[in-house]
Amino acid sequence: MGKVVMYSSVSVDGFIADENDQPGPLFDWLTCGDVPLDESGALKVSQTSYDYIRPYWDAIGVTIAGRHVFDMTDGWNGKPPSGIDHVVVVTHRPAPEGWDPEAPFHFVEGIEAAVAKAQELAGDRLVEVAAGDVGGQALAAGLVDEVRMDVVPVVFGSGKRYFGSVHAQHLLEDPDVVIQADRVLHLRYQVRR
Repeated sequence: MGKVVMYSSVSVDGFIADENDQPGPLFDWLTCGDVPLDESGALKVSQTSYDYIRPYWDAIGVTIAGRHVFDMTDGWNGKPPSGIDHVVVVTHRPAPEGWDPEAPFHFVEGIEAAVAKAQELAGDRLVEVAAGDVGGQALAAGLVDEVRMDVVPVVFGSGKRYFGSVHAQHLLEDPDVVIQADRVLHLRYQVRR
């Protein structure tokens, strides 16, 4: 089974969006460089960020996201983001009316079922869990192996927390990756077992 990684860009004070679900400057580092991160040409990062992020993106087989993110992005128009093969959506509701049943999206109830489905689909590739409420649920259930953060130099003060509504302590190992790049600090922690 592939490793389960919780991931997002995050403010220095631990938020992945402001109170209005807006990322503000959290993704500025994805457009302030000169190295294309994907074929769209819209994402251009520093060489340092490219060397860290591109291999990670290439290793992801499945992303797990909540229904809120799915709805906010209009389901990425039926195409998983960043070239990922499948998206597992944690939800209590069925797919939207008129949704293309051939689109590689899987609607699953509950975080345990979502991780199991994602691991089945990913095989040996990584399973990425979006930070926020869904990521926090996966961490609380003991299903996350690694936490990755792209820490951006901004303070939000309030908003949507990186770890969602986690209310218990969870220990991480010391960071095994710390990379300073332009307008971002890339961090990676293994979850202590």
